[in-house]
Amino acid sequence: MTTESFPSSPRDFLANWSTSRGNLRRFLEETALPPIDEEAQREAGQAAAAAAVEETFGIDLDQFTSGVDSVSGALASAGGLHITQPDPDVPQDVESAAFFDIDNTLIQGSSLVVFAFGLARKRFFNLREIAPIAWKQLRFKLSGTEHAGDMQSGREQALSFVKGRDVSILRELCEEIVDRSMVHKSYAGTLDLAAMHLAAGQQVWLVSATPVQIGQILAERFGFTGALGTVAEEEGGKFTGRLVGDILHGPGKRHAVAALAAIQQLDLSKCTAYSDSANDIPMLSMVGTAVAINPDKALKAEAIKRGWIVRDYRSMRRAVKTWGVPALVTAALSFWGLKRFRGRVE
Repeated sequence: MTTESFPSSPRDFLANWSTSRGNLRRFLEETALPPIDEEAQREAGQAAAAAAVEETFGIDLDQFTSGVDSVSGALASAGGLHITQPDPDVPQDVESAAFFDIDNTLIQGSSLVVFAFGLARKRFFNLREIAPIAWKQLRFKLSGTEHAGDMQSGREQALSFVKGRDVSILRELCEEIVDRSMVHKSYAGTLDLAAMHLAAGQQVWLVSATPVQIGQILAERFGFTGALGTVAEEEGGKFTGRLVGDILHGPGKRHAVAALAAIQQLDLSKCTAYSDSANDIPMLSMVGTAVAINPDKALKAEAIKRGWIVRDYRSMRRAVKTWGVPALVTAALSFWGLKRFRGRVE
């Protein structure tokens, strides 16, 4: 094999390897190595891929492979690479993309909890089972901080609730949940940032631990390129209750973004990532521009330390920090009393 046929960089190698995974032998024969025995090809291919992954993304091959599984599952669920096609009148910056977290970055509150309440309305489970979820939503809303244990247990609950359910029915339910409970809770400032990237010809991807269908519908509603999320396995048009790839929380987002960047040959130094949570520092750290939106305390401190951009579009928690809870309660009661008095006069 001539040197001209071998990928010229780790990025090129990973782009080919990622899209050929599942038929590694053919990839190695055609791209990397002359025909040799199967075991030697496997070992050589794994070693080459591991070195390229480490050099390009700073993660190991198992983590990258899990990210490839997550991205592959998301693209299969979407039925293609892009949910929204780029504007043909806008020149495309093919190496650049923006990655947005969803919860408290794009929309107010927890999308996973909203999803669970939507399932409850359709009697996927009972009120006793929804009580812990309600507590998690209250804690998230008051603190603005994601809790890893809540994310893990929420993911397990969601998978168990959809097990054996029809995929098409759940898709319809997700559309109803997004339109009824999420779209109107989006932050206008975040949407403006996403629009800026699209106008510059850059892809815009949602990256969230929420079920991938929720992210994809949000991407469709807002005209974004696509969405990566937690993917539930499908067989015969029904959910198995098993997970495909990572839960996209914390390091899982980094693995999925690395896989997407390899498949699409993105230059992460030209990319931007947005999040509210310190849990997403692994994703924020891998791109050229990191932006903390409505950050929790830990992320804000890290953003200031690293010189990252900080944007805050919240209102209630900002008011609490400015005036305090007692003053706000007094103001609310005064406003309520004034409305009652006016009602009696009228």
